[in-house]
Amino acid sequence: MNDTVELAPHRFAGLVAPAVDRAFVAGILAGRDGGGAELSQRYGGPAATGFLLEFRTRLAAPGGTVDEAGFAAVTRYRDPVECRRALDKQVAYGMIHRSSEGGLTATERGLAFLAEIWQVHAEVTEELWAGHEDRVLRLVEAFGRVLTCALVLADEQGAGAGAAFAASAPPYEPDGTPPGVLLLNRLGTMRYHRADAHAAAWTAAGHSAASATALPPGPEQLAIELETDRRAAAPYAVLSAEERLGVLADLAALPG
Repeated sequence: MNDTVELAPHRFAGLVAPAVDRAFVAGILAGRDGGGAELSQRYGGPAATGFLLEFRTRLAAPGGTVDEAGFAAVTRYRDPVECRRALDKQVAYGMIHRSSEGGLTATERGLAFLAEIWQVHAEVTEELWAGHEDRVLRLVEAFGRVLTCALVLADEQGAGAGAAFAASAPPYEPDGTPPGVLLLNRLGTMRYHRADAHAAAWTAAGHSAASATALPPGPEQLAIELETDRRAAAPYAVLSAEERLGVLADLAALPG
């Protein structure tokens, strides 16, 4: 199969993004409905646990910290004042600790919540993707290689590159993490990689988060999407064109 003709990385980046979104959202919604919402209420509800869940792949790791740039990047499309107020509440609930430099870490109570949400996600992804174990394992392996490549490239680019991705990667994967959880978190982390690429694309086009969001369908929006694909493509070069087609097929076949 010809890598450059059949499915080049930049074309794949555009095709895989909605497939990743669909599988990831299905897993997260299954987690919410399969015990995650009830678990959150035991710890104070979304007002106490929202950012812990959002930054779980970093904050669950020993010593895992999200800096101010990462927080701002992940929440770039939301009102910063409202986000800061919500964060203040979660600090007050004793779920997140904020250092004098603005870095965020999970408290002991926050880590307990994250350990339980890991178990919820293990149970619901096992049920959601039952009968598709081989597909899940193939996707875990493929996205593991893609993530490793993305991390190497981010390190080469240096500080300031891909702040949302840096706030979530590498995802915390303790020994014994079930394949469904590995896949869910690897997909989520690569969504942030694309989010950074998208932000870089609309910034280069002279937009802000607000103006980029407000763009109507048309040539300018399409140009930004194509530039996003180009910027998001590099890690997918680690997969052969045949593997890229396999990833698309496996994602499409997953229930949810």
